[in-house]
Amino acid sequence: MKHSSAREIIPVTTARAPLHVWRRKPKVAIVHYWLIGMRGGEKVIEELCKLFPDADIFTHLYDPSRVSDTINAHTVKTTSIQGMPFAQKMYKKYVSFMPSALERLDLTDYDLVISSESGPAKGVIVRPGALHVCYVHTPMRYIWDQYFHYHKQAGFLTRMMMPRMTHALRQWDVTSAARVDHFWANSNAVAARIEKYWRRGSEVIPPPVNTTKFDAKRPRQDFYLFVSELVSYKRADLAIQACKSLNRRLIVIGDGPESKRLQKIAGPNTEFLGRVPTKVLADHMETCRAFLFPAEEDFGIVPVEAMSAGAPVIAFGRGGARDYVVPGKTGLFINDQSPEAMVEGIVRFEMMGDQFHADDLANHAEHFDAAKFKSRIQASLLEQIDNRNNLKWLGDTLRERWENKDERLSNSA
Repeated sequence: MKHSSAREIIPVTTARAPLHVWRRKPKVAIVHYWLIGMRGGEKVIEELCKLFPDADIFTHLYDPSRVSDTINAHTVKTTSIQGMPFAQKMYKKYVSFMPSALERLDLTDYDLVISSESGPAKGVIVRPGALHVCYVHTPMRYIWDQYFHYHKQAGFLTRMMMPRMTHALRQWDVTSAARVDHFWANSNAVAARIEKYWRRGSEVIPPPVNTTKFDAKRPRQDFYLFVSELVSYKRADLAIQACKSLNRRLIVIGDGPESKRLQKIAGPNTEFLGRVPTKVLADHMETCRAFLFPAEEDFGIVPVEAMSAGAPVIAFGRGGARDYVVPGKTGLFINDQSPEAMVEGIVRFEMMGDQFHADDLANHAEHFDAAKFKSRIQASLLEQIDNRNNLKWLGDTLRERWENKDERLSNSA
């Protein structure tokens, strides 16, 4: 959808009477690393698209068949990475080309730029008078805290190339952080990484979670639940081995390259369902005894969804889980990533009996609802804009639009 940059009449209310002044429409750009699926990062982009229906989106890769209608309703422009051979499947091989591709994007017409960082996205160059805010899912983990894990998992040629490539990428990553005016982190764990690797402060705004689609009042059944893409760092093996040792029933939902290996080590009480429809996933979240979450994640939207469905969460005590798992109220922590620790966590959970209440879990999950995300983003943006005299007009325009929209929504409810 193409959008005009024509001027519009904006009503301005004074103490005496409403006035109408000419004010140009704000131009907003949203920069995301790649749009080839709908995961947590893309859910953030969806909400930003709702807040800024006229925004243009810039990304390295775009496949309209794999993203939502909300995103597809916007004008989407790609970098030079889109035209590289087999880019849709081999995009990770082109990461070292992405910094220069971002810097060739012409964003001089935009007043507000919001970048979404997990792969390279924040390194765009904006005009001096514009505001650039970056929502950080995490600094690129394959060049920072997870570098040695990725290096060990890589093929021979990639392992040979990685040290030199990632050294240059780290230098650019730190340098480009200085181009951002304000950072949002999706968790306190990510805020700590931003401080450690970029030496920048950040404001924690959790990602949007749909907490209204589950029924937390259904009776619980005698099985544990693991939901994730089946890749090594998600540590499904810990849940599987622990349930095998305890002879507990486990349902595994998800698929991935680890699937065959995990099925070989599973006990007879573990069932693999693969990818399932949303209704089937909801049914299992609403009835499982507890949700197992042994990974160290940047945030972890699925465990919060499980909480909103009334399921306690047994989580590894690092990463984003520390922002929403309250020991003894919404779940408990295990101290290390080992089968023995997961066994101990499950036994400890079972000894707690009826200590966990579905209503408490669902009420706690509401703190992370998409509506809360929207209001936090709005408040933070307006604060950043108000601190810049040259953008006062932008703040006035956004306030009016958001207030009118919220009023229309409340009147129609």
